[in-house]
Amino acid sequence: MTHHHWQTFLTTRGAHWSGQRVDYFGDEPQNTIAEKHAALQGGSVIMCDLSHYGLIRAEGPESADFLQNQLCNDVREVTPLHSQYNGYCTPKGRALAFFRLFQRDDDYYLRLPREILEPVLKRLRMFVLMSKTELGDASDQLIRIGVAGPDAGRQLSALMGETPNEVNAVYHSGDLSIICLQPGSRFEVYGPDEAMQHLWQQLEETVAPVGAGAWELLDIHAGLPEVYAQTQEAFVPQMLNLQAIGALSFKKGCYPGQEIVARMHYLGKLKRRMYLAHIEEDIPVQPGDTLYAESSASGQGVGKVVRAQSNPDGGVDLLAVIEISSAEQGSLRLHDANGPMLQLQALPYDIEQPQ
Repeated sequence: MTHHHWQTFLTTRGAHWSGQRVDYFGDEPQNTIAEKHAALQGGSVIMCDLSHYGLIRAEGPESADFLQNQLCNDVREVTPLHSQYNGYCTPKGRALAFFRLFQRDDDYYLRLPREILEPVLKRLRMFVLMSKTELGDASDQLIRIGVAGPDAGRQLSALMGETPNEVNAVYHSGDLSIICLQPGSRFEVYGPDEAMQHLWQQLEETVAPVGAGAWELLDIHAGLPEVYAQTQEAFVPQMLNLQAIGALSFKKGCYPGQEIVARMHYLGKLKRRMYLAHIEEDIPVQPGDTLYAESSASGQGVGKVVRAQSNPDGGVDLLAVIEISSAEQGSLRLHDANGPMLQLQALPYDIEQPQ
């Protein structure tokens, strides 16, 4: 019932929903353009409901060991004061999920798109066996929001006492947990319904609410991948740049797909990676959409879209896994030879080149 109460609360604040996703706030669908402008221009602080993400909770004395044996990053580095990005692979090294992993009290939480939560949870449960851990859907137990903007840290500190000032650091204030995405300017907050409603009401006096698309646009510009139903098992972790964003460990030991992931790293066979790109045309672009390059000789196609959002100034911004040789030659198009041209842009981080 928690999410129902939260959804009703946000509806009274002007939220318009598509299922469990807020499309925009206010009276007009065109508000999404203004919301995205506010997010990208960074002149003001925005806040976004993250109900379109779900939470898997792992509880029990052996939860850390269980997750360590299943996930591709080093779970031992997660503490109540430090979160991480992480992933889950098939035995063939193909990504089934990408998520943030954090700890509240003694429990671990995996924050991932709701659309893949059930199949991921079902698969993880297959391997619990005699491990003293219980896995469950905690999506309706903790509300989650994002807050971003140049003054976001100061405003949250005024309400919560302080904010974490290092990437992935966590601070707990009463029932609320706040995670730092970008020091001073971008955070996620988690907590029970009543406490989050109170925080939202305090923030909305000076902070503009935005729909999910504006937050995803920030993720895209930050070079953060996502795995959706359309792209499960399409990429190995390095193709999604997980090694560049601290979401992949080559020293942690065994997990499903570890041998394949390690071989690609140590033998230097990575032929595709994720790029940030823009297309000028205002057309729908979906995860899993294919790319085209006349120069590509690969029988697997030149690449696939990872995630995409319309840009408020026109066109579409997207992340796509692309054949490196084709990206270096240019002339990339969406779908086919007649599709719109991709303009590659710089990512905000360095890509580790295999040695």
